[in-house]
Formats: sequence, structure tokens, C-alpha cells
Amino acid sequence: MRITVKTGIIAAFAWIGIKMIMHSFGTYVIAPAVLLNILGLLLAIAIGLFIQKMRDTEETNALLDIKNAMTAGIPYVIIVSIFIYVYYNNINPEFYKHQIAENEMTIHKMVNDPVQLKKFKASQPDAEVMTKEQIEKKLIANNKNGASAKNTAILSVLSLTVLATIYSLLVTMIFRKILFKRLKEVNQPLDSSSPKAS
Repeated sequence: MRITVKTGIIAAFAWIGIKMIMHSFGTYVIAPAVLLNILGLLLAIAIGLFIQKMRDTEETNALLDIKNAMTAGIPYVIIVSIFIYVYYNNINPEFYKHQIAENEMTIHKMVNDPVQLKKFKASQPDAEVMTKEQIEKKLIANNKNGASAKNTAILSVLSLTVLATIYSLLVTMIFRKILFKRLKEVNQPLDSSSPKAS
């Protein structure tokens, strides 16, 4: 197995471990886990590409470096996205039930507030001819359809894949311009030729 793939797998399981520790302590705030997820993907790509570059015996071009970076990012994306589905569907299904209930309360308050309801109708032309009961029913249905483990996993795949592509390009560019260039200069054999004594 390639070192870049191994790095992506290790980083993914490290994030899963942190997520489960947070779950065991009853920490269900999304923001810290999301930030750690983004950081984990970046580290997987950066470390994987660096180790691969140190092992390469021949000079590689930018396209190959980007490919190596992506081979670290893609396993991370797949493993993390599968886990996210399993987590919200099997391990913590109450999360979305709680979220749906909170959103329904917010929707109920909004449709019963004349000022907010007027603003909503102004922003949604199709809601102009609807009663507040119809609006509430429609918003609640949309809320239930959107809040699911499947939708979250699909969103995770799409967003992390885009992020992995961006990270691969940026990390490759930075490494090639700074790190790899300096390492090449350090490892370059010194010119052994010297002026002969007359």
C-alpha cells in the first residue's frame, strides 16, 4: 500500500477516534468536529505528500505531486464520509431528532410573528398566496427531508472532495516553491572540482 494512502487512512481513523471521544463525553457541538475534520484532511495531504517526496528517488513533476497528494486525500474523504453516515444513522440518531424539533419550534414562532412572516413572504414569492398553516407545513416537511444522515454523508463527500482538490493544489504549489526546492539544494552534491595546486 502506498504511503500516501496509509497516511489518509491513519488521519481518517484519528479523526474518528476524536469524534467518538467527544461523543462519549456528551459533546455534540458540530463546529469543533468540523474544524478538526478540515485540519485532518490538510494534514493527511501535507504529511502524505512530504513522506512520498522523501522516498522518491527520481525528480517528479507538479502533476505527479498533485496526484500523490490526492491519493492521501481521497481515502480520508471516503472513510470519514462513511463514518459520518454510520454515526448519525446508528450511533447518534437522536441528534437529528433534536435538531428537527428545534427547527420546528423556530418555524412555528416565525409563522406566528406577523413581522417575520411578512419578511418571509416578501423573500419567497410563491408563499404570497399561502396561509401561515400551509407555509409552516411546507417548511417543516423541507426541514425533515434535509436533516438526515444520508444527506449529511453526501454533503460530506462533495465538500471534502472539493477541499481535498484545493488542498492538493495549494500544498503541492507551496511545497514545490519552498520546501522541495530547499531540500533539493541541500541534497545536491557539492562540486568536488577544485583548482589544482601549481
